[in-house]
Amino acid sequence: MPAPRRTLRVTSRNATFQRWESLLGNRRARHRAGELLVHGVRPIDQALAHGWPVHALLRPLGGRPSEWAARVWAEAGGERFEVAPGLLAELAQREDERTELVAVVGMPADDLDRVSGPGDAGTARAGAPLVTVFDRPGQPGNIGTLQRSIDAFGGTGLVVTGHAADPYDPKAVRASTGSCFAVPTVRVDSAQAVLDWVAAQRRGGVPMQVWGTDEGGESDLGSVPWELPTVLVLGNETRGMAKAWREACDGVLSIPMVGSASSLNAAVAGSIVLHAALRGRGR
Repeated sequence: MPAPRRTLRVTSRNATFQRWESLLGNRRARHRAGELLVHGVRPIDQALAHGWPVHALLRPLGGRPSEWAARVWAEAGGERFEVAPGLLAELAQREDERTELVAVVGMPADDLDRVSGPGDAGTARAGAPLVTVFDRPGQPGNIGTLQRSIDAFGGTGLVVTGHAADPYDPKAVRASTGSCFAVPTVRVDSAQAVLDWVAAQRRGGVPMQVWGTDEGGESDLGSVPWELPTVLVLGNETRGMAKAWREACDGVLSIPMVGSASSLNAAVAGSIVLHAALRGRGR
């Protein structure tokens, strides 16, 4: 029987608390540490189910854990800390002090091969790869919303390209409602890095097609052979796809609309196309 873990206490804004706090609002600190904070039953359960490493678990000092919190505390990896309830609420970004657990979770490597399936641990992604690229997104909430749709509609991964919002921003994690842990997500500096990967896939015998989305697109959603390996490109919320992506696309899709709206939110548009892909694959 393993020896019980030592539990440390944090009751002030000491160096340990400040390190955790920096993971919330400091992108550079998150990526330098390779960690993010996660709270809530579903997000923590999803992180554990998909094999994300837990570096530490934090619970309120003097609290009475629920059955769920007690189980996670007993079974998950990492260090253990009991934190003053007010400080823990700050880390969970809640106004009340009802947070049961906060997990410090390690980030995976930015490896493009992760996004083509079969997926991270605990994920079943059958069939041809369906990789979504979000080109220079400006809003972290849109990243999380898109991850949720990729998860729901059978996508194999997400690539965030260029100067963009951070997929590990707390707003993105919250918007994904835990799907960020189910959907392999990779950050790359430029479109060219992804296009080089696509070219390598094609040289290896994978007939990867690239489709973009734009309000001026000329192709209908039903015209795409969705059963083939596919890269779907969504542009920045206001500027659309970069020139490199436009030139690389096999075609550009448009979504039929009525009414006075001239365009759709990028994550909403992506969700519609992903659902069309699901139907086109007969799933």
